This record gives sequence, C-alpha cells and structure tokens, in this order.
Amino acid sequence: MATMIKTGTDVVSFLKEQHEDVKALFERVLAAKGEERKQAFVALRRTLAVHETAEEEIVHPAARKAIESGEGIVAARLNEERDAKKELTKLEMLDVDSSEFETSFRKFQAAVLAHAQAEEREEFSRLDKSLDAARLERMKAAVELAEKVAPTRPHAGFESATANLLAGPFAAMVDRVRDALSGKH
Repeated sequence: MATMIKTGTDVVSFLKEQHEDVKALFERVLAAKGEERKQAFVALRRTLAVHETAEEEIVHPAARKAIESGEGIVAARLNEERDAKKELTKLEMLDVDSSEFETSFRKFQAAVLAHAQAEEREEFSRLDKSLDAARLERMKAAVELAEKVAPTRPHAGFESATANLLAGPFAAMVDRVRDALSGKH
C-alpha cells in the first residue's frame, strides 16, 4: 500500500510535513502485527527512501552553500542517513513479528526521529531564513520531482547528490521492478 505524502507550500514546510508522516508510519508499524505490520513497514521503508533521496539531491547541496557551517551540518546529517539506511536494510531481513525486529525497530525509530529533529533545527530553519520564498518554492518543486524517480529501498553509499544522480536512476528502476513483482509498492 503506497503512502500519500502531503504537500506544503515551500520546501521547508513540505519536508516538515513529511517528517510528521514518518512519525505516524513508525507508530503504525508498532501498532500492527503480521501482514498489516509488513505492509506498514514497506510503506515506511518506501517513504524514508524517497524522502532521503530528495533531501540528498536538492536540500543538502543548497544548505551547504546557503547556511553558515553548512558543510559540517550536512556532513553530520549524511552520516546519520547512511547509518539509517544500513539499519533499515538489516530490519528488512528480520521477521516483523520477532522480538529482535521490535527491539531494533525501536532503536531505528529513535535514531530517525532524532535525525529529523536535527534537520529541522539545524538545516531547515536556517534555510528558511537564508533563502527567499521563491527559491524555497522552486526547491519544493525540485524535491517533488526527485521523489517521483527516487529509489524505493535504502541504498547505503548513495548519500550525495552525485551518487544519487549517477546510480540512483538504475537503483530506482530495479527497486520499482522488485516492488511490482512482489506486489509491495
């Protein structure tokens, strides 16, 4: 079951709304069992993969240039994203009803939510102050486009705009074929 992502008027509000969607998806996974939990987890995985790819391609490069200490802030977020992708890949291998999944998933949830808070506090709020409204609206349009062609599964090592642009289209195609064949999209 695909998750519909909300739309804010500019990139900052758009991404903050997506963070709220991610929080809700975490709760949905934790509240479910069996097949319903699997479906909720697939929706979460897809949402995170698409969201992070768009941030890596559009938002982080802008933040590097537009905000003070942007390089360091973005480097920290990219490290968190790489770690999250690795954890998400490990979670995919586990039985969603196992205690190991539950324990690992809760740790993953805490890390992802801390990452989202850091983005909002250190990156998004500064972008909002550094860029004019028209630029933020154009960035939102670019993020929406990037999300339409983004991979639907985590790919650790693709945490830069360059890596996403070079390998991302192939990874996205493979992911979308896998999703279609598995019926989980």
